[in-house]
Amino acid sequence: MRHLMSPLDFTVEELDKLLDLANDIEAHPDKYAHACDGKKLATLFYEPSTRTRLSHEAAMLNLGGSILGFSSADSSSAAKGESVSDTIRMVSCYADICAMRHPKEGAPMVACRHSSIPVINAGDGGHQHPTQTLTDLLTIRSLKGRLGNLTIGLCGDLKFGRTVHSLIHALVRYENVRFVLISPEELRLPSYIRKDVLDKNNIPYKEVINLEEAMPELDLLYMTRVQKERFFNEEDYVRMKDFYILDAAKMSLAKEDMLVLHPLPRVNEISVELDKDPRAAYFKQVQYGVYVRMALILTLLEIEV
Repeated sequence: MRHLMSPLDFTVEELDKLLDLANDIEAHPDKYAHACDGKKLATLFYEPSTRTRLSHEAAMLNLGGSILGFSSADSSSAAKGESVSDTIRMVSCYADICAMRHPKEGAPMVACRHSSIPVINAGDGGHQHPTQTLTDLLTIRSLKGRLGNLTIGLCGDLKFGRTVHSLIHALVRYENVRFVLISPEELRLPSYIRKDVLDKNNIPYKEVINLEEAMPELDLLYMTRVQKERFFNEEDYVRMKDFYILDAAKMSLAKEDMLVLHPLPRVNEISVELDKDPRAAYFKQVQYGVYVRMALILTLLEIEV
């Protein structure tokens, strides 16, 4: 039995196979419509989510399965003090596979150690968000045709942004990938990721504050919101929240085939005027998220179609 805690849980070869399966699901949805008949997915979401929870649920429903779970800690026995390990033992009696989001880093890892069903980490604090990374990889590969030979700008909250951390871990395994880290000083990428991931793997990168300066060289711009829920005080959040706003003027500096991705939700960091720009891929990204989670459920349940 396998779990998904980190994008590194899959080898590059396994990732390629998973992405191939997701592309086949996109092309032939009817072929997979009953692959999970009789199977149940439990969604255990201890903090708010729209895309991640609903896309897991949509994925299972598209496969013919059913869903159960909760969408906040307050609506579960966690409010009564039940531990993660006890919750997963109980849920293992009800469901065949589980997706868990938790504000505490490492909580899904605790769950998988006590679970008798596969556990998917759907985000743990500021640590990892592997299913978003699978979504990002599928989006990039489908629209760019490759996962190597790219200059990737990561912009916004690089300190707390778990989507950014997971994406870096995944992409350093591909050839000729270069990063431009765009953030204010207060939200720089953590030093342990710079040292243990980028430096250790000899990945070229530079850190800049100015977004306009970086735009012309990018093949891909990954925008992130400044996350209010990760700040300890309101004053710091208000000061940082509108530090970057991607608009038409800034996009005019970019390559004609540069893609803009965003894990969503957005607040103010991407102007709505860009939604019609063919380079804006963040809503296509959402759809790819359903396909890749369908592929992941089939892979972890070891169901072949």
